[in-house]
Amino acid sequence: MTPRLSMRALSVVALTLFASAPLAMLVVTSIARGWFYPSVVPSSVDGGAWAELFRDASHRTALLNSVVLAVSTALVGTALALPLGRAAALSTRGVRRSVALLAFTAVALPPVALGAGLQLSVLTLGLGGTVVGVFLAHLVPALGYLTLVFLGVFTRWDLRLEEAAATLGAGGLERWRHLMLPLLRRPITEALALGFLVSWAQVALTLLVGGGAVRTLPLDVLAMLQAGQDQRAAAGALALAIPALFVLGVSRVAAGNTPAVVA
Repeated sequence: MTPRLSMRALSVVALTLFASAPLAMLVVTSIARGWFYPSVVPSSVDGGAWAELFRDASHRTALLNSVVLAVSTALVGTALALPLGRAAALSTRGVRRSVALLAFTAVALPPVALGAGLQLSVLTLGLGGTVVGVFLAHLVPALGYLTLVFLGVFTRWDLRLEEAAATLGAGGLERWRHLMLPLLRRPITEALALGFLVSWAQVALTLLVGGGAVRTLPLDVLAMLQAGQDQRAAAGALALAIPALFVLGVSRVAAGNTPAVVA
């Protein structure tokens, strides 16, 4: 093995260990009981934290809220961002820049600053402390991310494909089903995954807009950490990580099995 290949292999191993170490620690902590310094290994192992996580009604409610918010944010955000990104990309340069600036602002603003502004807006609508209000708050940064995604996609879009299909007599719905959807399946899949992840791990916006009345799994994990319940917090953190990794894996596989957008 050449020195260059050896260095590359070493880098891959180091990166893998660096990325997997926190997850490995969470796994061990979630089943460890009586693990105190300077012990290298826990004195006993049990799955009580996992059982309690799914047995406790409040934790189940928090998990359900997180799933509903993340799925709703992904679906609605993608449905809104796709036509918005397309319209902006096919418009004038000034419109494209304005839309990109607004979308980037929603992404770049600190979550606390964004949450403070959204809290006032949601309270004005009478939706403070509700799941709907939190959903609207999650939708803002998600829509910013997804609009930028589709703006980039449609900036490279070849309109001649649609024009050719229209010339052959294909209507709007037929062009969407047989031309655009197959070509957009990859960015749509990636957008759905991104929208899910933006909402799934959201803490600041949920706390500020929900006012503590809307419980989600990230907030429960934070509360358990603050209370020193390390074993339960580790189980909750893994419950957060597993769906996120699953969504990333599914989107990766789906993207690999679909063609890239024709430019």
